[in-house]
Amino acid sequence: MRLYKKEGSTIQIISFPSERVNKGDYLVIADSSTGKGIIVQVVEIQYANIPGFLEELLRSCNDDYSIQGEDVDPFEMSNHIRYIQDAHLLICKIRAVYSNKGPVFASSLLPSRSRAKIKKISTERLFAQKKPNIKYLANLGETTEKNQLEVDIRALDGSLNIITGKKGTGKSHISKLLTLSLVSQGAPVVILDLNSEYTGLGQDSDGKPNRFHKQIHILTPGHNLKVTLKQLKLGVMTSILVNALNLPGTSAREFRRIWRFLEQNGNLTMQDLGSAIKSWKCNQHVRDALFSRYYTILGSGLFTDDPMQAISLEDSLKKSRVGGAVVIDLRDTSTIDRLIVVEYVLGKIVELLSRWKLKAIFLFAEEAHLYLRETYWDDIVTRMRHFGVFTTFITNQPDTIRENIYRQADNLFLFNFTNEHDLETISRASKVDAETIKSIAHDLPLHHCVVLGNIVNDFPIVVKVRKLDVYAKGHTRLFFSSKTNFREVIQQ
Repeated sequence: MRLYKKEGSTIQIISFPSERVNKGDYLVIADSSTGKGIIVQVVEIQYANIPGFLEELLRSCNDDYSIQGEDVDPFEMSNHIRYIQDAHLLICKIRAVYSNKGPVFASSLLPSRSRAKIKKISTERLFAQKKPNIKYLANLGETTEKNQLEVDIRALDGSLNIITGKKGTGKSHISKLLTLSLVSQGAPVVILDLNSEYTGLGQDSDGKPNRFHKQIHILTPGHNLKVTLKQLKLGVMTSILVNALNLPGTSAREFRRIWRFLEQNGNLTMQDLGSAIKSWKCNQHVRDALFSRYYTILGSGLFTDDPMQAISLEDSLKKSRVGGAVVIDLRDTSTIDRLIVVEYVLGKIVELLSRWKLKAIFLFAEEAHLYLRETYWDDIVTRMRHFGVFTTFITNQPDTIRENIYRQADNLFLFNFTNEHDLETISRASKVDAETIKSIAHDLPLHHCVVLGNIVNDFPIVVKVRKLDVYAKGHTRLFFSSKTNFREVIQQ
């Protein structure tokens, strides 16, 4: 390999056919005169544009009119010409400057063209300077060099993370891997599960209990997730009414008065709340607004007056303080009920964190745009982050996540995208240049992702996500490949 050109943060390298280089590989351009080198990543591979090659190709491409006879090549030049014609041009991005002390990001270097030596550098050497504690290592999978990529799971602590890619590329799989890695290190995790994809985390691939079985708590609203009004704080209920059900400010003030009145008299139940709204002296429009929200809340099934049926989120979260995952199964909830449940969950989490009942929470939100209101995006990544809510967004529609979220993301797990609009949206992430995202993500195979951010020391790494021995759920149910006979199910 020979150094050819440098333009800004892009370096072009000539590579010959005998040198096998793949997109995403890292190279070090070592300068013997300084003892330093530049670490670059291959983001695109092209043919070397050799002057006169097009004319030569046109002359030799027409086999129908080939001249009969014997080729005479006394100097054996044809092999050399073909070798040159097959040369590649590697488009690389500068990632760091390498010295004996390891990678340095804030430095510049222009190696000598004549004396520079170029060779591959492994991911192990990239991470050699920053050795994480073995106790907190998590295996993400296999790199292009067939080495295992082990990262420090503590890089998710205090971070905003995004997992995105086309449908069926493996987003939920790496989300489950990160969840179980956090649980195994004693971290509490809450998952807003839209399609019951995480309800099998406590089982192996055969459906039998695995080592995480007792640490996975599945809560289904209206079934094993019910709360009494006495278990709620006024602030949480007000958030549900205002944010999820769009209760006007005037009506919200009257509701607070009703709540405090019932609380003082010890009659804080759903039945008493309905009676109080009916008899409360206020404007008729306010009463109608409160009544409509009351019946919506009553129909959600989340609230009960029977203390024996009440199973609060707080109890499950306390069990997960030393390592566990609380899966909120939202599959069978309606759109309105889903908003109510999410408001309750987020409000309760912030309440527990503010009272130091919990140290911190890792929140995984599948397709968050379907149940989080617009103003919550900033709220989650700013105010809630200070409380100790560290969020991971999982989506196959990257344009539903606001641009400022990408700019604040600490870690990005990017699977295959071919749509130019989607790639343009993701390229706004501040952790890496747009050209790298657009080029590498476009050609990623199935179950491969490029990892960017603090978790890989800001070196974008392509990894084949390893398999998990958990009961896989969330697959699309197909008609022709179903193993179950539909007629037999109907007869049963």
